[in-house]
Amino acid sequence: MAVGVGILGSGNIGTDLMYKVLRNPHLHLRMLAGIDPASEGLARARALGVPTSTAGIDAILADPEIRIVFDATSAHAHLKHAPLLKEAGKLAIDLTPASVGPPVVPAIPRPEDAWPDNISMATCGAQATVPIVYAIGRAAAVDYAEIVATIASKSAGPGTRQNIDEFTVATARALERVGGAARGKAIIILNPAEPPIMMTNTIYALVPSVDEKELAGSVEAMVQEIQRYVPGYRLKVPPLVADAPGGDGRLVTVMLEVEGAGDFLPRYAGNLDIMTAAAVRVAEQLAASGRAAA
Repeated sequence: MAVGVGILGSGNIGTDLMYKVLRNPHLHLRMLAGIDPASEGLARARALGVPTSTAGIDAILADPEIRIVFDATSAHAHLKHAPLLKEAGKLAIDLTPASVGPPVVPAIPRPEDAWPDNISMATCGAQATVPIVYAIGRAAAVDYAEIVATIASKSAGPGTRQNIDEFTVATARALERVGGAARGKAIIILNPAEPPIMMTNTIYALVPSVDEKELAGSVEAMVQEIQRYVPGYRLKVPPLVADAPGGDGRLVTVMLEVEGAGDFLPRYAGNLDIMTAAAVRVAEQLAASGRAAA
């Protein structure tokens, strides 16, 4: 039986989420809630027969059948929403930078009984690169991981631009806490090229030594796992292994590209699409675990 979900926030992220949830057989979209009566997202939802409200969080809280709530508002708003959702017994999947709960990347396994009430989706850069660092770590200990995420300037909204420092810090910490690297560093580049480029990511990992066949198999298996919910996720350069600078250990380099599904956001906005796709995947996992049961 499909689990009832609600989307809080009718902007670009909330609207893209709507299209993804509507075609997911495990989730039942009961409401898209916003606060702007003139919202294009709410108009699109009504045209599709999705219940809508301009009462924001209050409308979501009033529906007892909504078990999972995607919060696509803002970090400031989510800090207010989080305790209200918890008190109402609803599970929150936070797509804002609020970081109330632990960072989650759905491609990385976690115990079914380890789901918190508030799930903070790791940054787009982390969603794309942390799984690869984790995959490298299955083949060799990762002493250091550094990632460079390059996104189209047009896909970076005001929130991203205002929080570049927070993005890099949060992504670096996710490389360590979720990806398993001993140390992590993240760099983001906004590329103004026209036409806009696809999201590209380069991952560098320092390891003491590694079996290259095992490494390649681990990375390929992870790519296939992510492609289950992000079909446009693909390797551009499979793992390359060379002597590390200074001759201390081995340097692993991986390059990948993320193309969006084009549900609502443009295909070049893979950085945004991987966030919404990952959030829906987390909701699926919550439904399968029984954590979202009434």
